[in-house]
Amino acid sequence: MAEEQTGLEERILRKDQHTKEIDLVNRDPKHINEDVIKVDFEDIIAEPAGTYSFDGVWKTSYTTFTVSKYWCYRLLSVVLGIPLAVIWGFLFALISFCHIWAVVPCIKSYVIEIQCVSRIYSLCIHTFCDPLCEALGKIFNSIKVALRKEV
Repeated sequence: MAEEQTGLEERILRKDQHTKEIDLVNRDPKHINEDVIKVDFEDIIAEPAGTYSFDGVWKTSYTTFTVSKYWCYRLLSVVLGIPLAVIWGFLFALISFCHIWAVVPCIKSYVIEIQCVSRIYSLCIHTFCDPLCEALGKIFNSIKVALRKEV
């Protein structure tokens, strides 16, 4: 029974990422557009005290702005949403491909090759520079500096 449950859980975990259900209510679950796209009528058009238009004009302007923004966005998303999704999907697939098949192998190859150079460089530094620095340190160790302020 426990083995069947574990097998079922593994199959659920292995379920293809592309077939998962999407949330049609919360379409920005990671809040990537939280502070960018929230533009309301009051954020764009405002009348200071003493310079009010007619109430009917104000209400009609509000309704026109809100409805036109809503329907223009919907129309643009219908016309351009799917083609742009294809382009963005292709671009991120290309970036992933390059990263997996070119960037990471190049970095790993570089790290392997540089380790050999690093060992030779370290050996040269320890062989030639360490004795020189120790000798200079012993020479300058006995120097004492005193500062006096003359008036």
